[in-house]
Amino acid sequence: MSERRAFDGGAYQARLDALAASGRSMHGEADLVGLYSPRSVLDAGCGTGRVARELARRGCAVVGVDLSESMIRTAAESPEDVEWVVGNVATVDLARAFDVVVMAGNVPLFTPPGTEVALVAGCARHLVPGGRLVCGFQLDGAYGLAAYDADCAAAGLVPVERFATWDRAPFRDGSRYAVSVHTRR
Repeated sequence: MSERRAFDGGAYQARLDALAASGRSMHGEADLVGLYSPRSVLDAGCGTGRVARELARRGCAVVGVDLSESMIRTAAESPEDVEWVVGNVATVDLARAFDVVVMAGNVPLFTPPGTEVALVAGCARHLVPGGRLVCGFQLDGAYGLAAYDADCAAAGLVPVERFATWDRAPFRDGSRYAVSVHTRR
């Protein structure tokens, strides 16, 4: 994820904590990723680590990568066993591959225009053969599904499924959000 604006990890986490305290379900991403029974997960653009921490609680070996030092500092305050890395998902080389790479929280939309193909390639580079890239983002921006699917194809990924929400609501024309699952050949 590119840090086009400064993020305050503590303030961001406080908003997430308030949402969780209100009773809102905060684990739709982890629930969907869990359906693929991964042993290892890369949380690409992990922010303060909400998804990574939950996947670690569920027994996955997790690495969280984010460009924002503030977000990673906040994530590292958690007790869960997650490896936190400050880095650009498009260029980082973790020297290992994962069963699932997840991009939650509109990660492609925080990437500078024109660098999305490098972002997707960076994710694909960290997948085991047959591994899955699971990505969710809003569809009201300049980067849409046709471009995302083309970037996935260029990275050697093929589509598996697509939903309108993390809780697997059916995707339809006019959906404002998409959660796409692609696999590495």
